[in-house]
Amino acid sequence: MDINEIMQHLPHRYPFLLVDRVLEIDPGKSIHAYKNVTINEPFFVGHFPHHPVMPGVLIMEALAQAAGILSFKSMDEKPSPDTVFYFAGIDEARFKKPVMPGDQLHLHVEIERQMRGVWKYKAEARVDGQLAASAKLMCAKRDL
Repeated sequence: MDINEIMQHLPHRYPFLLVDRVLEIDPGKSIHAYKNVTINEPFFVGHFPHHPVMPGVLIMEALAQAAGILSFKSMDEKPSPDTVFYFAGIDEARFKKPVMPGDQLHLHVEIERQMRGVWKYKAEARVDGQLAASAKLMCAKRDL
């Protein structure tokens, strides 16, 4: 999936769209996407000017956005103005390696289960094959 198709499956837009491309997707199972991390990211101005590091919460958000794409593709739906896909929980979050400008952050998400609009995922973010962060994520689809 290129950026145009990604934007059809996520309501997020710049500067908060954190998925650049989807390499593989198996609806109902898993997704492999990536985010190109550049020095132009607005958060690097203050995090940290002398040693730019991508904030961990934004790594988690990128994983959640990949999970959102996977969920919408699994439901064969696209976001609508009548519903929202909320981030509902993060468990077992671990940060193993700083993510820096120039890195390509690979997002690997697997569905663990889905029930009544609540989705649980196993998620990992990797740079150059090395684990940068991991977590168990939970998202919920809700009508507005």
